[in-house]
Amino acid sequence: KKCCCCCCCHDHGEGTFCYNVNLTPPTMWTTLLLVITSLLGQSQGLNAAQSLTTRRSFVESSATIFGAITLSPKSATAASSYITDRLDADILKSPPITAGTKFNGHENLYFPDYMEGEWDAVQTLVSTKAPLGLKFIGGPQGSLDVAQKTMDEQNKRVNEQVNLKLRFVKTNFGVVEDRAFNLRSRLDSFAGKSVVASVNYADVKESNRASILASGGTEEDPLTTTLVYFKGPAAQKTFVISHGQDPLDKTDDWSGYELDRSIFALTNNNIAPPVTTDTEVIYSFNKVGSDRVEGKLRLAGYLNPQSDSLYFEAQNRAVSLTDYTLTLTRS
Repeated sequence: KKCCCCCCCHDHGEGTFCYNVNLTPPTMWTTLLLVITSLLGQSQGLNAAQSLTTRRSFVESSATIFGAITLSPKSATAASSYITDRLDADILKSPPITAGTKFNGHENLYFPDYMEGEWDAVQTLVSTKAPLGLKFIGGPQGSLDVAQKTMDEQNKRVNEQVNLKLRFVKTNFGVVEDRAFNLRSRLDSFAGKSVVASVNYADVKESNRASILASGGTEEDPLTTTLVYFKGPAAQKTFVISHGQDPLDKTDDWSGYELDRSIFALTNNNIAPPVTTDTEVIYSFNKVGSDRVEGKLRLAGYLNPQSDSLYFEAQNRAVSLTDYTLTLTRS
C-alpha cells in the first residue's frame, strides 16, 4: 500500500491505520499527518490504540526562522542565509515560537508573487535521517524496534515520486498557501486514494476571519489553522506556531519555514489519548520560467513534552530529517 508523505500504515482489525512517520515529529506536507486511510484492511497485529500509544513517526513541515520579525536589509540577508543553511544541516534546533507577535489577526507565511496559481507538483523523497539516533524516532517510549521499522519504511520510498496538485492564492496581504486544498491533495495523493472527508479552517487569535475582514481581506482568504476529518474515525487539528520567510524582493530564489503543531485524536469510542507532534517545514523555491518552479522541501521532526519521554534528552533538536525535491509546473 502506498503511504502518505509523513505516515506509516499498519492494518488492524477495523482497517488501515496510518500515522505520522515524521514525528514532528509532518507539510506536509504540509504536510503531515496522522490518518486512518480506510476501514477495509486486514489485521497485521497492531490496533489503533497500540499505534497511538507505542508509536509515532516523522512529519513534514515548512520553515524560515525569523519570519515574524521586521528585518533590516542586513538582518534580512543573515536570516535568508540561515534558512537556506537549515536545508543541509544535520543538527537543527527548533525555531522560536513567533505566533501572536504581530497582533494583527492575519499572520501567515507569505510566498513570492510567482507562486500564485495552481500547480502540478512532483515531490520526490531523496533522504531520510535520524540525526540523534534511532531511539528518538521510536515513539513516546523510544522503542528501537518501532524506530527501525519506521526507518525501513521510509528508506523503501527513497526516489519515489508522488504527483499532486498545489494551489497558492493572492490576498490583500500577499500570496499564501491554500491550506485546505493543499492538505487534502497531499494526504490523498500520498495515501494513493481518498482518505480525507473534510478540511475546514478554524479561528485562532493569530489568524481569524473577523480580523481578516476588518483588515480588508475576504471570506475566501485561507487561515493558518486547519481541522481535518478523515474517512476513518480520526481527526487532526494543526496550528502554525512559528513562521518566516526571505524578504519578498522580487528575486527568483526564495526560502521560508513554518513550525506546525498537530493534535491527532480518534473520534470513535477508543480511549487512546491524543498525540501531539511538532514539525518544521522548510521550503526553498527557484523560479526557472514563467510556468515552472523547482525547489527543495525538508521536514524536521521535533519531540513534544506532552507525548515523548525523550523530549528533554533531545534538547529541542530535530530527531528526524526528511528531504524532498519539488518540481512545479503551472496547471
